[in-house]
Amino acid sequence: MKIRFNLSMVLAVFVLITTVSMSAQPAPKPQNDPAMVDLGNVFVSSTSNVNGTTLHYVRGGKGPALILIHGFPQDWFEYQGIMPRLAKHFTVVAVDLRGIGGSKATPGGYDAANMAEDIDQLAAALKLQHVYVVGHDIGGQVAYALVRRHPQDLRGAMILDSPIPGVAGWDESMSGPAVWHVGFMQVPGLAEKMVAGRQAAYLGYFFSFSKFTHAEQAHYLKAYGTLAQLHAVFEMYRAFPANVKVNAAQQGPNDVPLFLATGEKSPFAAMVPKMAAGLRAGGFTHVETALIPGAVHYDVQDQPDATAALIEQHAAPASR
Repeated sequence: MKIRFNLSMVLAVFVLITTVSMSAQPAPKPQNDPAMVDLGNVFVSSTSNVNGTTLHYVRGGKGPALILIHGFPQDWFEYQGIMPRLAKHFTVVAVDLRGIGGSKATPGGYDAANMAEDIDQLAAALKLQHVYVVGHDIGGQVAYALVRRHPQDLRGAMILDSPIPGVAGWDESMSGPAVWHVGFMQVPGLAEKMVAGRQAAYLGYFFSFSKFTHAEQAHYLKAYGTLAQLHAVFEMYRAFPANVKVNAAQQGPNDVPLFLATGEKSPFAAMVPKMAAGLRAGGFTHVETALIPGAVHYDVQDQPDATAALIEQHAAPASR
C-alpha cells in the first residue's frame, strides 16, 4: 500500500508540473527570420492547414481584419514595408499563396477560385470576420474570386494592378508586349526546364522594373527557389483560361465594394475604365478606381505611402 501511495503522489506531482509548465508557455514570437526583423515583436509568423494545403502567413496589429495577397514574383514580404503602418488600424494578415514561400506546394489547385477558397478557410481558421482583402497582380485575381465566391464574408476588396480574367479589358491586357511572359509560363513543363536553376536571371528581369534592394531580391529568389515553387506559380498562369470561363459565367448583383487601382505608368492603366465598366455590367453596385502617381506595376514597392493611404481609406469599416 505504501508503494502505491508514493507512486500515486509522484504521478500527481508530475501531472501538476506538466500542466503548470504548459499553461506558462510564452505567446508565439516572430520566427528567427531576417524578413521579420523590421516588423518587430508586433507580428508573428505561423502556418495553418486549410483546403488541402498549408498556408504560411504573418499576422499583427489590432482592429478590423485585413488580408494582403501578393503577386508574382513576390510572397507575403511584398507588403512588409507598409504592414507596421497598417497594423496601427487593422489586424493585418499577409499570406503566401499555396506553393509559394512558406506555403506548401500541391499537385494542383492553382486556379483562382480554389486559391480564394484557401484564403476564405484561412480567415475562418483565424476567426477573422468581415474581412477586407487586398490583392496585387495574381493576388488581385484571387481577391476577385473571393468576392464572387464568399461576398458575405467580406466588407470590401482592393485589386492592385491586375486585369481580371473573363472581365472586360482582359483580352486587351493579355495582348501587349508587356505580358510576353504569360504565354511562356503557360506552356506545360517548358518554363520549369528553362527557369529552374536560373531564377536569378529570370526573376531579375521583373525586379528591374522597380526599386528592389539586393536583400529583397534574395528573399524572393528563396520564395521561388525550388522546382515545386516554380511549378506552383507556372500552374497559376496555366489556370488563366479556366479562370476566364469561371469569371465570365459569374454574373449577378454583388454589393461588395470594389476598388481598382494601378500605377499611373502601368501597362494596365489604360484598361481601368473598361474594367470598371465590365464589373458594373456584371452586377457590382459599388466600383471605384484610381491611378497611383509615380507607380508602374509594383505599387507597394514604388509608392508605399500612397498605396498604404489608399488601403487605410478604403479598408476602414463602413456599412453596406
